[in-house]
Amino acid sequence: MNAGELLANTLSPDQRTREDATQKLERACRENFPAYMHTLSSELVNESSPPHVRNAAGLALKNALTAKDINRQLDYSNRWLALDPEHRNKIKQDALMSLGSPVKQIGTVAAQVVQAIAMVELPHNQWPQLIEILLGFVNRENTNLRVATLQAIGFICETIKPEILAARSNEILTAVIHGARKEEPSPEVQLAAIHALSNSLEFVQDNFEREGERNYIMQVVCEATQSASVPVQVGAFECLVKIMTLYYEKMGFYMERALFGLTVMGMKHSEEAIALQAIDFWSTVCDIEIEITYENLEAQEFGESPEQENKYFSKIALPEIAPVLFELLLRQDEDADEDDWNVSKAASTALASLAQAVNDAVVPISVPFIEANIRSPDWHRREASVMTFGSILDGPDPSVLTPLVNQALPILIDMMTDSHFAVRDTVAWTLGRICDLLVSTIQPDVHLQPLVTALVNGLQDQPRIIANCAWALQNLAEQLSYTEDNQPLAPNPLSPYYDGVVQALLRTTETATGEGNYRTHAYESIGAYITNAPPDQIHVVQNTAVTILQRLEHMISVQNQIIGIDDRNEWNDLVTHFCAALINVIRKLSDGIQPLADRIMTLLLQLIQSAGKTSTIVEDAFLVVSAMINALEQNFSPYLNAFLPFLYTALRTHEEAELCNVAIGIIGDISRSLGEQSAQYSAGFMSVLFENLQSDILNRNVKISILSCFGDIALAIGPLFEPFLSTAMTVLRQAGTIQANPLDQELSEYVTALREGILEAYTGIVAGLKNTDKVNLVLPYVPDILELIQRSLADTERQEAVVRICYGLLGDLAETFRNGQIKELLLAEWIATELRQKGRMSADTRKNLRYAREVFSSFSILSRPEADLPLL
Repeated sequence: MNAGELLANTLSPDQRTREDATQKLERACRENFPAYMHTLSSELVNESSPPHVRNAAGLALKNALTAKDINRQLDYSNRWLALDPEHRNKIKQDALMSLGSPVKQIGTVAAQVVQAIAMVELPHNQWPQLIEILLGFVNRENTNLRVATLQAIGFICETIKPEILAARSNEILTAVIHGARKEEPSPEVQLAAIHALSNSLEFVQDNFEREGERNYIMQVVCEATQSASVPVQVGAFECLVKIMTLYYEKMGFYMERALFGLTVMGMKHSEEAIALQAIDFWSTVCDIEIEITYENLEAQEFGESPEQENKYFSKIALPEIAPVLFELLLRQDEDADEDDWNVSKAASTALASLAQAVNDAVVPISVPFIEANIRSPDWHRREASVMTFGSILDGPDPSVLTPLVNQALPILIDMMTDSHFAVRDTVAWTLGRICDLLVSTIQPDVHLQPLVTALVNGLQDQPRIIANCAWALQNLAEQLSYTEDNQPLAPNPLSPYYDGVVQALLRTTETATGEGNYRTHAYESIGAYITNAPPDQIHVVQNTAVTILQRLEHMISVQNQIIGIDDRNEWNDLVTHFCAALINVIRKLSDGIQPLADRIMTLLLQLIQSAGKTSTIVEDAFLVVSAMINALEQNFSPYLNAFLPFLYTALRTHEEAELCNVAIGIIGDISRSLGEQSAQYSAGFMSVLFENLQSDILNRNVKISILSCFGDIALAIGPLFEPFLSTAMTVLRQAGTIQANPLDQELSEYVTALREGILEAYTGIVAGLKNTDKVNLVLPYVPDILELIQRSLADTERQEAVVRICYGLLGDLAETFRNGQIKELLLAEWIATELRQKGRMSADTRKNLRYAREVFSSFSILSRPEADLPLL
């Protein structure tokens, strides 16, 4: 079978044919990579080959060069760079030639191949002539070639670090802008140029800093919003959204001169795609200003100057854009699926963001529209009125909204029986918003009984309405159970309704189907009532636990009768809900779960055994076991011997990262709950954890959990950790030497998480051996610990979670060796400097810093006068 047939078969509707072809291609790639790539590129450039086969060849080429996983990407890059230059040049030439294919689809996939090769080669100073070649193509007369070339340029600018192409940035921008001008005769070229410009906006940051160049870029994009081509207009508005996101602080002049009018007209456009992008522009403006307001308030709290000025574009534009959004809310599509995105949904989202951005100012402009339409005979207007009311509930001061909500609540409750389902749906959502955001406006003696009754009755309505009613009931349980200072309300105003609401929700879950996902909402609501149950309603929690256990027993008993994949998915979904409910019950009852413990653990062990390789079900069961361990603590011991074989199996299932991670967490739970009693299991635990660290399959983030788990075990068994100390410390030291590349965000995030795990392990080990006769075992490792602390605190991109652990660990070391054994190490200037830190930090971090300062001061670790540390 030739390459063309294989590639065609990868697109076959027959699964066996598809899988066979895919496996053969993968084997060809492994066995002879140069020939594989040569064959694919020959197929891509072959104009006599069917387009779908050529497209498959292009995608296979791209996939052989790019990967999401950083380690795999490195392997792919090295594999490509190891190819003979002659082979590489042939493939590159084929990709470049394919850009001009008469078949547009092939030009696009060729652009992706060019980008994939460029992403590997350009950082290594290879293929230096690429940009010059592409710029030459842009000036050709072949429209397809120009379009595909502009796509390639955009893809490259989006993925290649700007400094790599800095020397050619002006030429690239000139070519892109030239194609995006209104004078460009080809709409296809103009659209490709607009998309390329959007992809390169971060790349051209220096050009945006220069007013003249910025003016010209903005002029070209604004003119494109008036193109006769709808796709070009859509692309231009998308570009404006991105420009606003990146360069908000420079937009004042353009908002006043052009953007304000263009976007308002765009929102009114009859073409939905254009209107959606124009609405998104204002949603973006509001979201940016909400974030700036939050950051400036935070800066003010810490006595700092704001980093960015709020231009208040949304507040200035409010009188013009709010009425447009109100009218757009009337463009509902009652046949649209819940997930369909349309103008009315976009308008409601924009209105919600607008309310948060302008706060109280949104109320007086919204109320007239609400009042004029709330009782309209046209359901469109009733629904839009309620949607407006629900959308503005988050942002204005509650004192401004309270009288409105008090006035509206009886009307809204009555509208839960409206004749149109869309109105009832939006009313239920709005009531849910009130229960969530403004629960203080609900007067228990006036509103609660009719509100709960309406929501419970709504649980028998259509799926979307049931979901919103369940969500509203959940919000009531979460928000109406505590005072403003987070103290339990006594008596709880929901107590008279507790049993009835939970029983109604349980009935809803029995009759639920997959439609609307309302069963999930109902179970989440049940979880909220369990978690927030007041003391006088604990019997409801206990009864719910029995009901859930009965359902789980039934599900296990019928498991062998399941035949189809849909029934299997349904079974898995239900078991997941049962496990989540049990976790809530166990956490609520704590050691009060003891009478049901035998029954629960028997079911869980049956479930784990019967689930086999269904890792998600095993994960769910393990999470329930974790809750049981934490609730029963040492009383969990009788179940350990039966559970441990399953735990070890999960720990060795390296290909299932999430399951393995949960299993590692359970080791920590066992260690913390059983304390020294867990020592009898620690050898087995440490052995499998060391084994997992050697795995080439296990996800590297799971290995971070393993390192942190060392600390849990050491803290639990104290001096009995000695047999594992040397190996654990060696592993921690080696892991701590990994450095982040500031240009690689994914690696930087990994290194940060890794350091956090290592520092947590050190903290547990130090605390476990402190005040024991084995404490001096830590002394040889103190320099390594301090080195990692220093490196972590010196990181310019340091995260507060890491800083907090560092401060606590410094205090622990000083307190552990209070007799001066490591005094010289703790006298280091970098420590004194760090402990003098001031500025913005959370209360927990500040607490750890205060602790470290107090320990250093109390034990005279820093004896030099200039090292005296002020207490916070």
